[in-house]
Amino acid sequence: MDKWFNMLNEARDKRPRREPTPFKSKAQKRYKAQRRKNDIYSTVAGHKNLSTGAPFSTKVKRAGTDRLRFEEVDPETFEKQSELNPKLWQGDKLNKNISKRLLKIARQFINELNLPIHHEESAFALVEDVRLTGSMANYNWSKYSDIDVHILIDFSKIDDNMELIRSLFDNAGARWNDLHDIMIYGYEVEIYVEDLKNATAPSGLYSIVRDIWITEPDPERIDFDYTTARKKADSIETQTNLIEKFAIDKPQAALKSVKRLKDKIRRMRMAGLHSPDQEYSVENVAFKILRREETIEKLNNIKYDTYDRILSIG
Repeated sequence: MDKWFNMLNEARDKRPRREPTPFKSKAQKRYKAQRRKNDIYSTVAGHKNLSTGAPFSTKVKRAGTDRLRFEEVDPETFEKQSELNPKLWQGDKLNKNISKRLLKIARQFINELNLPIHHEESAFALVEDVRLTGSMANYNWSKYSDIDVHILIDFSKIDDNMELIRSLFDNAGARWNDLHDIMIYGYEVEIYVEDLKNATAPSGLYSIVRDIWITEPDPERIDFDYTTARKKADSIETQTNLIEKFAIDKPQAALKSVKRLKDKIRRMRMAGLHSPDQEYSVENVAFKILRREETIEKLNNIKYDTYDRILSIG
């Protein structure tokens, strides 16, 4: 078991470093890196720079000044589209250039983990499939969407300790998503690793490796209960604001409350994705509202600020 913990530490030490940019000092970069999420179920601010520049690019985000803020998420942003996103799809097939790029990203992610397994080719030989899922593989995409890439691996081929392997990949995926801002036509690529034997089956699921639909989306199936989802999100936003108010005077209690609320959000989304409605579930729509309105980022900021205050003197 020690080899896996050692591997996690080695992967952390070997991950690529970005060079300082003209607008950000090293200290600012460390500060921003500390404040960013390490949660496989969320993205920073829930949305990225939605520019329409080069189709494939890696962007370094400027701290603070150019971050988008949303006072309210309109129900219209969840409505169905008349077609799959034309920037990614050509009819019912994924654009070949995008397929190649997503496979390259998945291959680099797996190979950079330095998995201690002997293969003639590379660790990528462990990969059973690479799949596109989420709103970009469905008719409910919007300008807020991510490109969700799921890498399928048979965890039992790596080690008997399933929980340890799942933790390994969850943490590796979270660090990768945290470190990189790889954009394809303005949509950020998010990586997630799934166990082949426990993979989810959403209503839109496309095999990038085989270039076929596993589950083809139904354009008539889009149906959101936005009102209920809005109520769920409002409740969590209220709790977040309450935690923020007592975080300075009661930092230890605030940390416990943040953890409890983040766990609740995580369970809520997973329950939604495993329900019959899956990505259209009330729970998953509520999660998307929280992500777009930056409530999840706010929770993370409270956590890091409070932790810093606890360890500071004077």
